[in-house]
Amino acid sequence: MENHEHHNHEEMDHSKMDHSKMKHKKEDHSKMNHKGGDHSGHNPGHGQMGHDHHKMMVKDFRKRFWVSLIITIPILFFSPMIQEFFGYDYLLPGNPYVLFILSSFVYFWGAWPFLKGFYKEIKAKGPGMMTLISMAISVAYFYSTATVFGLKGEDFFWELSTLIVIMLLGHWLEMKSVLGASKALQLLVSMLPSEAHKVVGDKIEDVSLENLVKDDIILIKPGEKVPADGIITEGTSYLNESMLTGESKPVKKELDDKVIGGSINGNSTLKVKVQHTGKDSYLNKVIKMVDEAQRTKSKMQNLSDRAAKWLTYIALVIGFGTLAVWLALGFPFVYALERMVTVMVIACPHALGLAIPLVVAISTAVSAQNGLLIRNRTAFEESRKISALLFDKTGTLTKGDFGVTRIESVIHNYSTAEILRLSSALEQSSEHPIAVGIIKKVKDDKIAIPKPKNFNAITGKGVEAIVEGKEIKVVSPGYLRDEKITIPEDAYSDAAETVVFVLIDGKLAGYIALSDEIRPESASAIQTFKKNNIKVYMATGDNEKTAKAVSDKLGLDGYYAEVLPHQKVEIVQELQGKGEFVAMTGDGVNDAPALAQANVGVAVGSGSDIAAETADIILVNSNPKDIANLILFGKATYNKMIQNLIWATGYNVVAIPLAAGVLYSTGFVLGPAVAAVFMSLSTIIVAINAQLLKRKIGKK
Repeated sequence: MENHEHHNHEEMDHSKMDHSKMKHKKEDHSKMNHKGGDHSGHNPGHGQMGHDHHKMMVKDFRKRFWVSLIITIPILFFSPMIQEFFGYDYLLPGNPYVLFILSSFVYFWGAWPFLKGFYKEIKAKGPGMMTLISMAISVAYFYSTATVFGLKGEDFFWELSTLIVIMLLGHWLEMKSVLGASKALQLLVSMLPSEAHKVVGDKIEDVSLENLVKDDIILIKPGEKVPADGIITEGTSYLNESMLTGESKPVKKELDDKVIGGSINGNSTLKVKVQHTGKDSYLNKVIKMVDEAQRTKSKMQNLSDRAAKWLTYIALVIGFGTLAVWLALGFPFVYALERMVTVMVIACPHALGLAIPLVVAISTAVSAQNGLLIRNRTAFEESRKISALLFDKTGTLTKGDFGVTRIESVIHNYSTAEILRLSSALEQSSEHPIAVGIIKKVKDDKIAIPKPKNFNAITGKGVEAIVEGKEIKVVSPGYLRDEKITIPEDAYSDAAETVVFVLIDGKLAGYIALSDEIRPESASAIQTFKKNNIKVYMATGDNEKTAKAVSDKLGLDGYYAEVLPHQKVEIVQELQGKGEFVAMTGDGVNDAPALAQANVGVAVGSGSDIAAETADIILVNSNPKDIANLILFGKATYNKMIQNLIWATGYNVVAIPLAAGVLYSTGFVLGPAVAAVFMSLSTIIVAINAQLLKRKIGKK
């Protein structure tokens, strides 16, 4: 996006990007009010309600576990089978009825979440793990109850209550893991303070965040969190943006620089003019995007859902089949029933149901904290397949911080200062790095910038306007070639310079050369890509000489020079035609068609402009190291999903036959309570494995 396409102001001015088009269908978070005592200054909207719901569930399972455990102790103590095993005799009057009453409480109150879940699954015609648990404990409970009231056989009360207690413990620990996964998102939610210091005349008033409006002036004291996105009007300070961008080093901010709500001010006081509040703020967009990504199902999650569903059906068939087989072999009903209950308990697809969603929750939240915003889960998981990367040059491989290195006049009646002055009239409203570089030079030289009339962008090639009665054009070399204007031989030096040409009344008057320093991180990022067998290409609007200089210095696999935005699509298609799985990086505006065409579209751009419409993944910083992190973290995430799926399904493949009693002849019999322990353990192992993903971000 480097050729003078940057001068297409309507398309390129990032500040004009249309955030309203963000492809999110969730509720308007702006309607969420601030709670007086909420330390976050945020209503429970962006994941907060889900967070509170999980906290309530953790509390509920914890309470049910402890109460059920306390009641299970006398059930075990007064159970004839336990007394026979340990060799003591202590039966109460009406002992079976006491066990029945205590077990009924554990069944109806302790197991209530499972019974309620069973009802919901049957109502939705989607039997799942709650169906399995409920059927296992219900068969055991009602059979045991029948033995109390006259049916010949042994009761299951001690096993039933132990089973429910272990299930509750497993669910409690699982809920704690899910809550842990959402904590990273909660950190984002809690980053905004609840109040801001609003400057009103000579006074400072503390106001709640919802009362802040655009253009308010706020005071940010040293060490405080920035309450809203804005522009510095007074002061200089270093801001810590690590929780927002993943950049650990404090960033220097001075007059007219943007600050992001949620970042932490350093040791100086700042005055900031508010730009975005509420739903328009950067932090809210990040939270909404992360929340969306966590709710979106990818291919892997759909796979695990289907596997869990089929496991439920298989377990029901094997469970009832086990009952029938053991009865057919002449075993007592109570023994056949115990086998059936054990099969249903062991087959609960809990670990499978948790395998993918937990990894999704962790990966999206951790990514957001490290400056990677995932909009398309499937593309993120498929980033492991990337075999070719097509980079924009400016601001990604290079710093995007242009400085004027040469100004040359080719018409004797226009001095270099005059060429700079006239061209600056066209550049003053653009935020593109080249325009910023020219304006910086003008300000350094204390040149007054004239006003342009009839401003017009020449799509992808430059800009034009009337300045002081003259027709001025600032254009790329591509425009000169199209108009058959000869490019001066000395326009390009051997250095990696970008050159723009100034036309006055249709004639070439001179040119301005600017250089853009290569990022120090670029070389190491490219080494990381090469280690991972990823080819790296660069597409730039710059001239051949500049493109070659950058490519040679970084050791790229190839480059495309003097490329217009629409040609980037053709480059992506060409690479795909060679069988490459292509990731395209661009700014998400002019590069939209190429981002859409690529297998994985990565929008790069800093600050608040995160709503790149066609990108799958957005990088808050334009740092190539972040793209390396993205690919490696995508691989780590996919590996964790596969590990969890293998563990969850493999565990069931081995455990279900054992539960059915295939090793009966060897004397090995798995009881329902032991089965419940193993079922809970498998779930906890999957949860712990998913949590280990947090260590993978940023590791090469």
